[in-house]
Amino acid sequence: MDNNDIKVLAQYRIEQAKENLEEAEALFAINKFKGANNRAYYSIFHAIKAILALEQTDFKKHSSVIAYFNKEYISKNVFSRELGKRVNEARFFREKSDYVDFYIVTKEESKMQIDTAKMMIENAEKYISEKI
Repeated sequence: MDNNDIKVLAQYRIEQAKENLEEAEALFAINKFKGANNRAYYSIFHAIKAILALEQTDFKKHSSVIAYFNKEYISKNVFSRELGKRVNEARFFREKSDYVDFYIVTKEESKMQIDTAKMMIENAEKYISEKI
């Protein structure tokens, strides 16, 4: 891929992240917290994949994307440890929300996932704009 293709892919993934965030906020507004957690997590996931687009790195599994992000960006202090912690929590809560029978998602928990998605998008956009 040339630089323009990379830029287009990164921007496309940021737009996906923003769309997922809008969906999370809409679900949150109608007290659909499990769905809001899911969409907030995907917002975070797509923002991370936008960052990885810059180095033309991709993985099939979500766990690999998160692990790589932690190894190459969090542990090397490109992004804060707090953000890394919150990304990992978002993945944990999304999996519980999606796969654990009778799991009850609190409003506070869901709000935190949405806040993490906003933080991740903001950090990703800043990083991408500095690199492109």
